[in-house]
Amino acid sequence: MIIYSATKKQFSHDILANNIEQKVLASFVRATGSTSGKLPVSEAEIRSWHNSLMYMDKVVSSSDIPDNAGVAIEYRLPLSSKRVDFILTGQNEHGRDTAILVELKQWSTATATDKDGVVNTFVAKQYRDEPHPSYQVWSYAAMLENYNSTVQQDEIILKPCAYLHNYEPDDVINSERYAEYTSKAPVFLLPDAEKLQNFIKQYVKCGDENGVLYNIERGQLRPSKQLADSLRSMLEGNQEFILIDEQKVVYETALSLARHSSDEVKNVLIVEGGPGTGKSVVAVNLLVNLIQKGLVSQYVTRNAAPRVVFEAKLSGSSLRSQASHLFRSAFGYVDAAANEFDTLIVDEAHRLTEKSGVYGNLGENEVKEIINAAKFSVFFIDEDQKVTLKDIGSKDEIRKWARVLGATVTELELPSQFRCNGSDGYLAWLDDVLEVRETANTNLDGIDYEFRVYDSPHDLLVDIHEKNELNNKSRLVAGYCWDWKSAKNPLLHDIEIGDFTARWNLKVDGQAWLIKPNSVNEVGCIYTCQGLELDYVGVILGEDLVVRDGKVVTNALKRASQDRALWGYKGMHKENPEEAYAIADAIIKNTYRTLMTRGMKGCFIYSVDEETREYFKQQLLSFHETKLPNIGVDGFSVID
Repeated sequence: MIIYSATKKQFSHDILANNIEQKVLASFVRATGSTSGKLPVSEAEIRSWHNSLMYMDKVVSSSDIPDNAGVAIEYRLPLSSKRVDFILTGQNEHGRDTAILVELKQWSTATATDKDGVVNTFVAKQYRDEPHPSYQVWSYAAMLENYNSTVQQDEIILKPCAYLHNYEPDDVINSERYAEYTSKAPVFLLPDAEKLQNFIKQYVKCGDENGVLYNIERGQLRPSKQLADSLRSMLEGNQEFILIDEQKVVYETALSLARHSSDEVKNVLIVEGGPGTGKSVVAVNLLVNLIQKGLVSQYVTRNAAPRVVFEAKLSGSSLRSQASHLFRSAFGYVDAAANEFDTLIVDEAHRLTEKSGVYGNLGENEVKEIINAAKFSVFFIDEDQKVTLKDIGSKDEIRKWARVLGATVTELELPSQFRCNGSDGYLAWLDDVLEVRETANTNLDGIDYEFRVYDSPHDLLVDIHEKNELNNKSRLVAGYCWDWKSAKNPLLHDIEIGDFTARWNLKVDGQAWLIKPNSVNEVGCIYTCQGLELDYVGVILGEDLVVRDGKVVTNALKRASQDRALWGYKGMHKENPEEAYAIADAIIKNTYRTLMTRGMKGCFIYSVDEETREYFKQQLLSFHETKLPNIGVDGFSVID
């Protein structure tokens, strides 16, 4: 969607009339259908139009750039709320249609980070990490190449670049560290206006006689063959993504529903499955196959960790920006048009919330917005993995909005357990021992799974290190009962238990913590491991879950003050103490249930509370005393 479009000559006239920002704003209001009287963009963005577009006018003022070249401002990318700041279109010296994409920034400084394609700069009244402008605009060009049928068919040449008109040259923004991206999308700084002008003149020799802007705007949404082929080759032969038994049935059912869905025939598929039943495996296979079939599809989760890890597994450097557009946050559909997508695949659907956005102030309901945005939506769900007060994802919620939006609901289940050595019995025992629900599995009889209880966090860490040496797939996690002090000062320790100290996962690794080679020295939490799996997981139980007189007792007030999972609990407790406790109790137990089911081969635990350690020991001892004469046989052990 183009907000403002004109010829270069008309654009310069609007600049000269000193009302370019008002023209763009008026076009924005018309394009978005805003009738509330509230501005559709911030005052800061309106000021940025005035400032940055003045600089662009000077750049394109050369008579060598044709007056009838096309100018587009704030072009909204397909399948995204992201917008390209400035596009100039025309033909090159060979008569090929060409579009110059320009990312405009008012930055004056930036510092390098350890993150790929990311810098730190002052934005929105604070210092924060932002994509390097060259990476940002290059990824926008890749999005157009991969999803706009006109760009693909007409072979329109896209030339991305960035213009930081307030930025003095330094050793950061154009440094070798970011050369991979600046080579694909050069960045021009304060003294580089003439260089940018020459860059444009090099690629736009004639005006936009063929209506390049109009043709791009009319282009249908369709994944490119290159994207589909690349994804397929990455998936082939990858044992992590092979489908088994019920997974195949769910997968084929989803493909069939995708093929038969349309604007008039909306479908919703609910797939229920516990930890390790292969929900994510089916989801990723489904995404790749739908892209191959030319269907506009995305993989959606609220939790960033699965997105980051699967994106890394499915993308080489040449496909990095394309893959990032396939894996999206759940709050990306607030402004999506009805049926804009062929299929949305929602993993970890139990984590969906009502309000969206970083500040929880956007939209109405994520379930509603996703169903509205897609002809076919798939929800993979495990209601026992709700881990915050804001989680609203449930089968009832999905059914309700499907009914409201006229979608037919199909429901399937993934019953087989592929995590925890395929042991449904371990899950049932864990539910029983954590008092999530009463089950018949009161001991670990006949269960091929390694479970250990430790009296020392040092010993727990040593054994996790030993297991990790095999294939880098063992990690230590903990309940969020310690503040993340090292986020601001990496020299500080977060978790302190006697003489044992440890840090939460490094801020620089973020949601990619689990796949970083040296992260075995750090401790993850529910937010960096939910939806993912390890071979062996070591779990530190904090004071939020203890055992008293044989009963599991939870305490929401023992959570770290930084943990948002139970924000609002105190107010809820004042109004209705019993209801508040019941909800918080379920969340805390669900959290530890989730942490203790991340390991496919084994779970090793340590509790900061002695009585709790004794409780888990007795669960194992009672089993071994009646079934096995020697403690430690078959992988079940108590480590004193």
